Formats: sequence, C-alpha cells, structure tokens
Amino acid sequence: MVASLVPDGRSWTVRSCARLAEEAPAGVSVVAVLVGVGFVRMAQGGQATNEHVGMWTADIATSKMSSGPALKSGITKIEPAGSGVKYIVDIASMDGSAWHWEFTANYDGKDHPMTGNSPFGDVVALTQVDAKTVRTVNKQDGKVLSTQMSVISNDGKTRTVTTKGTNALGQTIEANTTYRRQ
Repeated sequence: MVASLVPDGRSWTVRSCARLAEEAPAGVSVVAVLVGVGFVRMAQGGQATNEHVGMWTADIATSKMSSGPALKSGITKIEPAGSGVKYIVDIASMDGSAWHWEFTANYDGKDHPMTGNSPFGDVVALTQVDAKTVRTVNKQDGKVLSTQMSVISNDGKTRTVTTKGTNALGQTIEANTTYRRQ
C-alpha cells in the first residue's frame, strides 16, 4: 500500500508519511505519493476542509436573543460551491414569521446577492477569519445592517453564530444562536 487515505466525513486525510516511505514499492517516493494526493484533492474541487460545510439545526434551548424576534426553529445547509460555499437558510420565529433565503459566495469579503426573503438584507459578504471562524456582513441597498461571527467548536459538532446590528426592518438584533451538526 502506497498511501493511506482515510475519509473523515468532510475530506480525506493522509496518514503517516514515515510509514508510507517504509511501505512504498521500490522506486516510488513519498513525494510522488503526496503529489498524487494533491491531484485527488484537485479532483475533489481543490478545497481544503471547510468545517462550516454541513446541515445545521438551531438549538433553541441554548440560544440567546437579547433583542429581535424570538427564534422558533432554524436550519442552515452549507455546501461547497466552486471555491466558495452555498447557504440555504430556513428560519421561523415565535410570532409565526418564516424566512427562506439562499446565496452562493466566496470568502473574499466581496458583496454577493441573496435570493429569497432574508431578514438580514439583500447582499452578503463572507470572510474566513480562520479555519473555524467566518465573518458575515449583511447589507441592504449598500448599507451594512449586521455582522455575524460563526464559530465551529473544537469537536466540530456545534456552530455558534453571534449576530449584532439591525435587520432589514430596522429592528435591533443581538443574538447568540447555537446550531448542532446533523
């Protein structure tokens, strides 16, 4: 066996380069194996592991909203899309309001349009702060309404979204919403 590739649910991981060198057939170097692994990654879309990708369900019991409409339920699906991601969001509030919106964006800090009825505006800009943190800036008619910081827990099972600013109706929003990976 030349390489040991192990799926971890969101990507493939190379195990033990030293062991690869010991087990490699005569004339095959670890460098050749790693170059081959690089081609496999390119075939998978060239993306490094994105811990935000997945299906996330709001945990209402652990979420806190100091202002803004109280959340009844929420589901966010984040999937790879080219060199960025596609978000599909469905939220319901206690007052019976429901929202569905989608967007596809790169982590480039540039404006990308949202479709649907997002309470956060009509444009979004994403920036990857680090492997576990994404900053989302929501805008309406070119004006920043709110900023969200989404942080993945060390075990990868929880996504905490802190939102500060206003919604498209001008209502103040301050919330810490906890999402669980499905």
